[in-house]
Amino acid sequence: MFDFAAARLNMIESQVRPNKVTDPRIIAAMSELPREKFLPASLRGVAYVDEDIDLGRGRFLIEPMVEARLLQTARVKPTDVAMLIGVGPGYGAAVLAKLASTVIAVESDAQLAAQATTTLAQLGLDNAVIVTGPLAEGYPRQAPYDVIVFGAAVERIAPNIVEQLGEGGRLVAVVKPPRRPGNATLVARRGGIASSLVVFDAGTPLLPEFKLEPGFVF
Repeated sequence: MFDFAAARLNMIESQVRPNKVTDPRIIAAMSELPREKFLPASLRGVAYVDEDIDLGRGRFLIEPMVEARLLQTARVKPTDVAMLIGVGPGYGAAVLAKLASTVIAVESDAQLAAQATTTLAQLGLDNAVIVTGPLAEGYPRQAPYDVIVFGAAVERIAPNIVEQLGEGGRLVAVVKPPRRPGNATLVARRGGIASSLVVFDAGTPLLPEFKLEPGFVF
């Protein structure tokens, strides 16, 4: 029988900690959450590998190191209201739910949204709500958000998503323009002005349906 607990510990000690992740809350959340529960039975044996796991239909479980470093960059506080765009299987929403007070997670794939909702409920994470809808719209109904996280890479960050970020808020995403490498990027709003900073290199796959109109981008 596969020892998922040992694999989880190995993920923390060989992937997360060595890659500049020092936030104890993130390490605790990823140490506790059964990553394998968010995958179909046929993929659970590779739940803790240090690479992206292809789930089909343009969704991935992104590699643990990138997940952890993005969340550390976002500096999530226990009082934060967060939005996750591109839920996939729900693991990212679960980690975020361990860090923030409320998580609104947007997923356009109704089947994945339903699966993620079920898994989160089974784990007792009732502060995360999965909303089915177009990813490019975010979820302005609950804005402004303290934190916004993209669940995979995007070619650009759209202004309408940045507008949903509150004062003092932080947005993190892997930005991967066509034919260029990906960069984990932090967008922060201060004094009503949003500014961006490249934090680290990341080769996360793109959210394929995130096709934004040309215009002002970060």
